[in-house]
Amino acid sequence: MKKIWISLAVVVVVLIAFLLLGPFYIVNEGHQAVVTRFGQIVNTRTEGGLYMRIPIIDVVTDYPKRILSLDGDPQRIPTKENQFIIVDTTSRWRISDPGRFYQSFKTLDAAYNRLSDIIDSATRTVITQNPLAEVVRSSNIINQRNATDPSISSEVEDSAQIASLINNNAELESVSKGRRQLSNEMATEARKMMDEYGIELIDIVPRQIKYSDELTESVYNRMIKERNQVAQAYRSWGEAQKADILGSLEKEKLTIQSEAYRKSEEEKGRADAEASRIYAEAYSKDPEFYEFWKTMESYKNTMPKFDATLSTNMDYFKYLYDSDGRY
Repeated sequence: MKKIWISLAVVVVVLIAFLLLGPFYIVNEGHQAVVTRFGQIVNTRTEGGLYMRIPIIDVVTDYPKRILSLDGDPQRIPTKENQFIIVDTTSRWRISDPGRFYQSFKTLDAAYNRLSDIIDSATRTVITQNPLAEVVRSSNIINQRNATDPSISSEVEDSAQIASLINNNAELESVSKGRRQLSNEMATEARKMMDEYGIELIDIVPRQIKYSDELTESVYNRMIKERNQVAQAYRSWGEAQKADILGSLEKEKLTIQSEAYRKSEEEKGRADAEASRIYAEAYSKDPEFYEFWKTMESYKNTMPKFDATLSTNMDYFKYLYDSDGRY
């Protein structure tokens, strides 16, 4: 009996020691694991649960099973026209084969470094093969704009006339692929090197695209030029409206003056006729007094203008000598 109890004690101690060494390991939901023995992969676990291993000998490396993201560093890339832009991408990926992933990288940090190089290379390859319009635009909606410049208010009269004054002869380049298609091409290019790493690349998306400093200045200058064209169109339209208004005012002024002159001449005619009637009536009552009065008025108007009088021996000055007009 003593030997039996000793054997049982040894078994219990060995069992406890075995359990203390951790023969079990847990793979949580959303995770996967690679089991290695002396550096060799002996098993992979892609489903959550409780599993066994050989303590001390087997090493369990845990990897996330969920979708991961990688934000790339902004890089300066030339387009097909050799115009430099700053591109900042973000990508989504996940570990599809933990065994290959372990053989390639072992750690997530090493995978991030390698993925960053691959994605940056694919981004540069695609962008350098396409013009700037393909990179920054997704469709040709901007080409389907109205003939009237959007900066010209439709509430302004003759807005079509203003639009005709703007030089919009530049044709916008048509987009055949667009930014979304280029993103797919980037992902396709990068996937060529992903299978051997046990990685599934879901997509690559340009998170931000900025113009380089020299390209930004060129864009601003073009925008300023376009706004100046619009401003000049408004000025030209305003000058035309001013000329029309001034012409209308001048025409109206001449019409008013002509009508006023006609009425004044009619009034003067009636006044002269009335004056002539009064003069005629007065003359008929006392012709001598009328002649005397008219002569005095003539003296009053003409004498101050004479600098010198050489002779007064004329009929005009007859009332200077005698009130009866006799010499």
